Amino acid sequence: MNSKTVRAGSPRRGLRGAVLGAAVVAALLTTTACQGDGEAAAPPSASAPSSAAPSGSASAGGSAPETTAPTGDSGTGSGSGSPTATETGDSGETGGGNGTKYEDCKADGLTTAVELQDERGETPRHFLLTVTNTAKTPCVLNDAPQVRLKAGNDAPIVETLGEPDTEPVVVEGGGKAYAGLYVFGNDEGGEAQYDQSDRFTATLVAGEGTELRGTLVFDLPDSLDTVSVDDAARVNGWAGTEGLAMRPITQL
Repeated sequence: MNSKTVRAGSPRRGLRGAVLGAAVVAALLTTTACQGDGEAAAPPSASAPSSAAPSGSASAGGSAPETTAPTGDSGTGSGSGSPTATETGDSGETGGGNGTKYEDCKADGLTTAVELQDERGETPRHFLLTVTNTAKTPCVLNDAPQVRLKAGNDAPIVETLGEPDTEPVVVEGGGKAYAGLYVFGNDEGGEAQYDQSDRFTATLVAGEGTELRGTLVFDLPDSLDTVSVDDAARVNGWAGTEGLAMRPITQL
């Protein structure tokens, strides 16, 4: 009679299998521990996918967060800034009433010079009167000087040519101002009366024209001992340039 025989496994094979299984488990435990230490020390990978994007970021499709501008003063408002030129302007009239912030010029603060404007051989008629401010600060000349062609206060005052400029002339420290003077209108051999003069005087007028600031003396140039003068004489008002002072006078 045929029979099926069931054979039990070899004890030697079972022992080897148990040893191998224990070795595998130990290896797995060692590998896991090593990986854990490496992951704790290594920095996050740049290629690692980020978590959900923050709300409002561009990568999430939202608009970029708004930035708030500082609330300080931009300087264009009505704060207390530097004053403008119009705010610091000073019209400051003086006691002389000349309309400026400077004092009237005084005779003792000016030096004088006179220059003949006619060519050699012509009758001396046209003169340029020049004053120089000897001070370091500006001063003011008003209207036209009260010119006399003869010495002494009894001599008549020369008439002003037209209306003198009402604007005062500010003479800077060390600066100059000018007045044109015409002294003689009678042709040689004429019937009009005329005199001879060896100097001119000019009295300064205060800003309001109610008081005087001293009298200047203008000696004739060295080339002249005397000049003929008559009632045709005229003087132009003070000017800041030679041209402005002489231009109307040269027309006489």
